[in-house]
Amino acid sequence: MNVDFHGGTAGRAELFARFSLNQQTVKQWSLPELADGCARAGVRGVGLWRAPVQAYGVAAAARLVRDAGLAVTSLCRGGFFTASDPKERADALADNRAAIDEAVALGTDTLVLVSGGLPSGSRDLHAARERVASALEELSPYAAEAGVRLAIEPLHPMYAADRCVVSTLAQALDLAERFPAERVGVVVDTYHLWWDDTIGSQVERAGAAGRIAAFQLADWVTPLPAGVLLGRGQLGDGAVDLRWFHEQVDAAGYQGPIEVEIFNPSLWERPGADVLAEVVERFTTHLMHAR
Repeated sequence: MNVDFHGGTAGRAELFARFSLNQQTVKQWSLPELADGCARAGVRGVGLWRAPVQAYGVAAAARLVRDAGLAVTSLCRGGFFTASDPKERADALADNRAAIDEAVALGTDTLVLVSGGLPSGSRDLHAARERVASALEELSPYAAEAGVRLAIEPLHPMYAADRCVVSTLAQALDLAERFPAERVGVVVDTYHLWWDDTIGSQVERAGAAGRIAAFQLADWVTPLPAGVLLGRGQLGDGAVDLRWFHEQVDAAGYQGPIEVEIFNPSLWERPGADVLAEVVERFTTHLMHAR
């Protein structure tokens, strides 16, 4: 199925050119199906995840996307830096060096980081965030030498205990600003940040410093499912003002890819080509600037 918005307005075509399909949105597709489906739809950007890439083979995955004419806009995920046990910390750092190497092989300059939650038995958020900073200090020179930017992704506060102690864009920027902007940036993800009434000023702060490394979209729908990980909504189905976010991020100077990253089993049960067509239609409809 071909998704063609190039025959519409110049604005829609320009917006579609920035569209990137995150692999998790069509998790039902294998990597070859993802490459073929995107090529057929005229999509030129994909965000990849390490586990399926590793299962397919990093070098083989790199050839596959390259031969399909696709640019890898980001690799997810590195991070999980908050362990207090020395061996666990060393293992995490080694895994992140491997992730940087994988990003290089895939041709992307953006490695998305999920910082990690509280260690078992701990309630010390400050100490956990300092361990994130320590890991960034150790990894950023290696990443910079490889030409890869570390992109801190703040996650919604409901994930702070077990997954990500960085919950706001302000917290992510406080960490990132300890390092040169070309080494450490931040991710603006609508699903995680829509609720924060300081988000406009923080996006402006990130843009002024050249810190926006990635912009990702998903909607917030309720009720949340058990476990909360798989409850991201299709664009336009929930509470997020996606057009407003797009305008804010553009005004902050970010003109890079815009990834749609939706974890939702109801999408995974449908044919991938139908999901992609719907996602692109929603993307262009809900992100177009008001006229």
